[in-house]
Amino acid sequence: MTVLGGIPSAALEVPEILGRVRPSPFYLFVGAASWPILKGLFRLRAAGVENLPQDGGFVLAANHISNLDPWALGIPLWPRRYLRFMAKSELFWWPVGPLIRAGGAFKVRRGQRDVEAINTAVELVREGHIVVMFPHGTRQRKGLVKKYQPRAHTGAARIALQAGVPLVPAAIEGTDSLSRLGPLRVRYGTPLQVDGLDPHEATDKLMAEMERLGEGL
Repeated sequence: MTVLGGIPSAALEVPEILGRVRPSPFYLFVGAASWPILKGLFRLRAAGVENLPQDGGFVLAANHISNLDPWALGIPLWPRRYLRFMAKSELFWWPVGPLIRAGGAFKVRRGQRDVEAINTAVELVREGHIVVMFPHGTRQRKGLVKKYQPRAHTGAARIALQAGVPLVPAAIEGTDSLSRLGPLRVRYGTPLQVDGLDPHEATDKLMAEMERLGEGL
């Protein structure tokens, strides 16, 4: 494999490896610009990429410590796989909205039972996309005791069960301390066996595996 400008040449062969699920030109541009920064400056290292389904859609669920978490989750898979994720509806204003959409986001109204967002996610994974979910629902902060701790939401499990696609856990470390220039760490787990479980049982299993993956990152 040759290297062009710090980026493996295989990563530039976009049309042959993306299949029918293709990201926007903006997504590809951001990935190309970010790849050397995250890999070099922030020393991003990813483990367990081989655990992910090679084709077809699935739900990728991770802990949430920074607004940059989707960035760290997506770069190890770029450009072979394209991440889609929910973003709060307040962000979709001009001119930011079109850029967020081009980056893979779709709207969710936080604090409400947003059936539309769940249905969109189900459609996306059925079409072969990877939908990223953060079951805690809000960012977790180290060293800070909150009156209301982030609690697990069942959305990730509900989407996977309803769509009949794999539910894959992941863990992230370092995105909340970028001022120290890393290191960033991501660990992807194996798809969970959730057939026959209800969303709450599947979520409990998911959260336990996410915690296990995060140990030692």
